[in-house]
Order: sequence, then C-alpha cells, then structure tokens
Amino acid sequence: MTTSLLLSLLFSFVILASAADFNQDIDVTWGDGRGKILENGNLLTLTLDKFSGSGFQSKNQYLFGKIDMNIKLVPGNSAGTVTTYYLRSEGSTWDEIDFEFLGNLSGDPYTVHTNVYTQGKGEKEQQFYLWFDPTKDFHTYSLLWNPQRIIFSVDGTPLREFKDLESMGVAFPKSQPMRVYSSLWNADDWATRGGLVKTDWSQAPFTAAYRNYKADACVWSSGKSSCSSTSPSQNAWLSQELDITSQERLKWVQKNYMIYNYCTDTKRFPQGLPKECTAP
Repeated sequence: MTTSLLLSLLFSFVILASAADFNQDIDVTWGDGRGKILENGNLLTLTLDKFSGSGFQSKNQYLFGKIDMNIKLVPGNSAGTVTTYYLRSEGSTWDEIDFEFLGNLSGDPYTVHTNVYTQGKGEKEQQFYLWFDPTKDFHTYSLLWNPQRIIFSVDGTPLREFKDLESMGVAFPKSQPMRVYSSLWNADDWATRGGLVKTDWSQAPFTAAYRNYKADACVWSSGKSSCSSTSPSQNAWLSQELDITSQERLKWVQKNYMIYNYCTDTKRFPQGLPKECTAP
C-alpha cells in the first residue's frame, strides 16, 4: 500500500469517526414537526412560522467540553427571529453559556449576542457583528468550557473569553452538568432594534440549518464524568487557553466588531462595574 493511499484511508477514517449523526446525538424536543433530521442524520433544520418555532437538545449532559456546530442562519428578512445555541443546566439556579443570533432586515447584519449565567444570574452580555454573511454558508460556532475559562469562537476565531475569577468573588459555572440546546423562535418584542422592527410573517417559514455537531466533552452520567483524571492529555481542551495568535485575533474582533459590552456600560451599573470587568 502506498503512503498516499494509507494517508487517504486514515484521513477518511478520521472524517467518518468525527462525523456527527443527529439521530444518535440529538433529540428534537418541540415544534410539532418543524424540527427535522435529514440526510441520514447529517443535517438538521429548525423552522419558525406564525404558529410555532422549534428546538432540540443533546441526549447527553456534559461537565466541561468543547462543542462545535456548523450553522447556516435564517436568510433574507430575518428581523424579529432569534436562533439560539447554548449550554444550560437544569433547575432554578441554572448555569448557562449562550450564543443567540438576532435576525435583521435584509442587508443589515445579524447581531451575535453572548451571555454567561451562573446560579441563575447573568447580566454579562457582549454583542458582536460578524465579518461575513452567516446566511450564505455554514460556519462553525464553538463553545469551549473548561475549569479555567469559557471561550466563544466562530470559525476558530475567538469572540470572547470569560475566565474563572472565583478568587475575586466572581461566580463561574463549574459544578452543574449542562446539555446543548438550540432553538428558532419569534422574539420581535425585543430582538431587532429593541423591538421596533417586527417579524414579517409573509416571509415565513424561516429556517436555520445545522451540520457537523461535535462534542469533545466529559459526558456526565449517573453522577460520574467520562473523563479520566489520570489521562488529561487525552482531553487537551480541558486546559486549553488562548495562544498569542488567538489573543491578537480576539483583540481584532473586539476592536472592530463588538457593539455592546456590559463591562463598559457605566449607566447600567452606576454603583460600579462588575468585578470581572476590572480584572487584568
């Protein structure tokens, strides 16, 4: 067997081994048929019409992980619609790590809304525009969650890092297992320009599409984690941090594409900005 053929076979194996099957990994949980798994489990679509949206969740719960999803957002006039992609635990004092994609009029940019909740408390919003049209093709949206930090990324470029600053008295989600969730729903009371632009139902149905769900994560089941504390090298993401190149990309995004940062909103926090906002 030639070296090139061997490499080709190995490459094919890796692709097959990492290819997601939504039938195995995901449950469509609401929408009365508006959420569909297609192409032998390789494609998932969520649809919104005037009567209902739709949503899904992961079969597994995770306590730390790197979650990747390829998403193609609702095209055209998507004003009033929200596509969500997030991690969330159960209960009234839940933890949550949020991507929300707020639709807009045709030609105007989507707003990428991010937030982190710990013990049911959020108020850590940062919002961004993207440097591409997220409706033309699939792009990879990633949530890295390890004991030291949370990193929100798009196509490998970090948008945001939220560090564990419990030593400063800042809560950090690290004890509650979370599932992956996604939904497409109508939020025209607030989503686009604060609710000024309403959903145009003549454009319905609205559809978002998903591929290549990948969870490099510690599965939590029966009170135990699937990750071995004796073999951390098998899960490099558990100690992953931003290298110098990624730090520079993060600065570039935040300088050019950030449109809201709770850490600079002094009107919202007249008694002083949250503690993490003053961290180095």
